[in-house]
Amino acid sequence: MTATPATSVLLLNAADRAALGMLLQRYGLQLTLVVPGEVIPGSYWGDAEAGLQGERLYARHDTPVHSILHEASHYICMTAERRAGLDRDAGGNDLEESAVCYLQVLLAQELSGMGRERAFADMDAWGYSFRLGNTRAWFEQDAADAREWLGQHGVIDLAGRVTGTARA
Repeated sequence: MTATPATSVLLLNAADRAALGMLLQRYGLQLTLVVPGEVIPGSYWGDAEAGLQGERLYARHDTPVHSILHEASHYICMTAERRAGLDRDAGGNDLEESAVCYLQVLLAQELSGMGRERAFADMDAWGYSFRLGNTRAWFEQDAADAREWLGQHGVIDLAGRVTGTARA
């Protein structure tokens, strides 16, 4: 049987929710669980995808962890003005979206049970697309602009590590 994206990626119900919640709190985000089967507030794509409203990141037990990290990365990368009016659509331009995807991988490294390799695999399984064909190749060979953007906005330090602070 071939795995579908929903069954091949790490879901919230199999992750360390306490560690994930603490990671998000570092950036001023609150992980808010949604009852199974209910619509996820603030979800841009619907289904099991995570949602953003203000400083709340909504997810169900069937939400992929990579989706939670992606939406958290949007929150971290957006301006304070956009955060203040946030409801579903994070906005931003193509370069910011690249920075979001790069940060998503860095945040995955902060979670035991996820990590960089799992983030690459889950993003590929879910259908993220990059010029070089897969997430790993993009991250390692084609993401200098995303790293530079994150550094310019204080989201990562000179060594490429997350700072624990959102864009000012």
